Amino acid sequence: MNWDDKGFLISKFKYSENSLIADFFTENHGRVSGIIFGATSKKFKGYLQIGNLFQVNCNFKNDNRVGSIKVEIINPFTPFYFNNKKKLYSITSAMSMIKLLTAENQSNDQIFRHIFNFFNILKDVEWLKKYLFWELDLLKLTGYDLNLEKIVKKNFNNGNIQYYVENSQEKKTVPNFLIDKDLPNLTTNELIKGYNLLSNYLEKNILNPNNLNHPIPRLDFVNLIK
Repeated sequence: MNWDDKGFLISKFKYSENSLIADFFTENHGRVSGIIFGATSKKFKGYLQIGNLFQVNCNFKNDNRVGSIKVEIINPFTPFYFNNKKKLYSITSAMSMIKLLTAENQSNDQIFRHIFNFFNILKDVEWLKKYLFWELDLLKLTGYDLNLEKIVKKNFNNGNIQYYVENSQEKKTVPNFLIDKDLPNLTTNELIKGYNLLSNYLEKNILNPNNLNHPIPRLDFVNLIK
């Protein structure tokens, strides 16, 4: 089976001295994995950056073997952020979330468009806040919607609204900006509380039940913004 598509590079690791195994999220075929032969050569390694958009040609001989992938660069999104450590880490974080939450060979053009939305967010002054909402929307697109607006409760403390969720075992505070989404001038501490809330949700509902580890790129990103 041989086909062409557009795809974002979402992960890569060394396969042999000259080759990589890479994952792409494509427009029409979803997440695909294959070997890029010669990927460590000077011709390729300069633009084989996580987050870049490629024209990919996939050649799969059968369903039981990893196929080969040939690539041509379409849009080098990532190099624009080489000098911005937080945004660079956010790119690898976002792509690791795409890999975690999607299955191979299941097309989803909404997720493909959602990756484009991510790079638009990086241009925004409030990108740290909007990236968290991007993660929440990604969870919704992949069937893991938190439904915070439906399950949250609130009380008043000295005239201030406090949101929380609870069950028989625990009660968790929900940062106000996750419900009142237009709140301006968020502090780093408020943002971290939002990211930690999502981390706890991932671990409880996705990672632990499937014996998976938290994506290291996302952990590195969250630790960087603390």
